[in-house]
Amino acid sequence: MPARRADGLLAVLKVNFPEPESEHEADALAHWNGVGAVQLLARDDEQRALLVERCLPGTQLWEIEESRANEAAAGVLSELWQAPPTGAFRPLSEEAAGWAAGLPAAWETAGCPFDRTLLDEALEFLRNAPSTPEDGVLLHQDLHGGNILRASREPWLVIDPKPLVGERELEASGLLRNTDSPSRWLDVLSDLGFDRERARGWGVAHNLAWAWDQHEGWLEEHVAEARRILSAR
Repeated sequence: MPARRADGLLAVLKVNFPEPESEHEADALAHWNGVGAVQLLARDDEQRALLVERCLPGTQLWEIEESRANEAAAGVLSELWQAPPTGAFRPLSEEAAGWAAGLPAAWETAGCPFDRTLLDEALEFLRNAPSTPEDGVLLHQDLHGGNILRASREPWLVIDPKPLVGERELEASGLLRNTDSPSRWLDVLSDLGFDRERARGWGVAHNLAWAWDQHEGWLEEHVAEARRILSAR
């Protein structure tokens, strides 16, 4: 919710639900220290509350022409990866193992709601995902167009990280989701030094992993995105 600090600075007060994905959000923002991400102004870990810089005008990356969005996303990513991760962030490798273990049962329990080929593609990728490399970066994990905002201090800043440490290709997942052309975004990410096939693999596997909701079941829009990314070349 919008807030204003005592000194008049415009801010946003955020209180997180008690869920693992947001457990280290404040730690990630503190690590980035305003470089590529909103500045963390204050935190109350007991209440899971954060006071962060407000992005103005706050235009979402999704709202601009895609070629300009490509350039903006590339700029943000290059800033986020300047410093090696510090702190007790969860490894991507452990998350991948958990997704690989849980997805088959969720698929069967729901009555096999989509083609097994898509599930098998995701499982094969996750089971062969490398352990966290020594040069792993601090990952946002939910880096889609709605979490990259136009700001006044910097042209674009990210919000709402769900941090992990691991290979940077995971960040392709959010950027490939909902884009008009996953193939064009794969071109952009390849130009940034991403391994194209691993970026596509994470796009499929991560979107499918996040398609399963314990309360709502399979989220068809995420399943559809995983399928669309799988077909991208």
